[in-house]
Amino acid sequence: MSAIKLNQESLDHLSGDVSVPRYNRAKITPGIMHIGVGNFHRAHQAIYVNRLFNVGSDHDWGIVGAGVRPNDARMRDLLLDQNCLSTVIELDPTGYTASVCGAMIDYFPVDPNALVKTLARPDIRIVSLTVTEGGYYIDAETGGFDTSHPDIVHDTEDPANPRTVFGILLAGLRLRRRRKLSAFTVLSCDNLPENGNVTRQAMVGLAGADSADLARWVDSEVAFPNGSNRPCRWERSIASRRPPASGSGA
Repeated sequence: MSAIKLNQESLDHLSGDVSVPRYNRAKITPGIMHIGVGNFHRAHQAIYVNRLFNVGSDHDWGIVGAGVRPNDARMRDLLLDQNCLSTVIELDPTGYTASVCGAMIDYFPVDPNALVKTLARPDIRIVSLTVTEGGYYIDAETGGFDTSHPDIVHDTEDPANPRTVFGILLAGLRLRRRRKLSAFTVLSCDNLPENGNVTRQAMVGLAGADSADLARWVDSEVAFPNGSNRPCRWERSIASRRPPASGSGA
């Protein structure tokens, strides 16, 4: 049997053994922006949202992909070529199951300034992140936020043209505040103990380089949920379930 290219039109031609979205993807609207789309996100967060959509709930929480690094553009091209669909294969002692996930409905251009404008949209209510453990600018000596890192120095000196994910998020929050919109939630999905607290530290630290007033506003108005308050549990429940890397297909 020849391979079938995954896209919206091919869903009806897949084997009956493959689970496909049972909802009208054209009616899904954005609610979550995910920055750093990789295998982990597509096999976990996106799958949970897909299951929610399949039961007919909360169709205003569609995921839109985003990236801040040049190599994110390749992932964008790959996913847009298949209408942002992904296939997830789960293995267990009895065999395997395959399902197509349709929770992601778009992938924004890899352009920091355009991303800032998108973050100011009122329909974006959660911004989730997988930017790797090394992307939080933690000072190895103090455990605090590393304000001396060249990327952070750049975003401090030129906040209108941010380079880092935190600079982009802060610019988006600044714009929302100016427009009197509520802040979005920042949800770290990276393998860090108390990852919400680590993300808060980065965001408040960068905001504080701008002004104490902005730092207080970020600290009080932005939610930074923790994946777990107990590192060992986080390691077992999330890190041990990391999916293997896929090939060129998705």
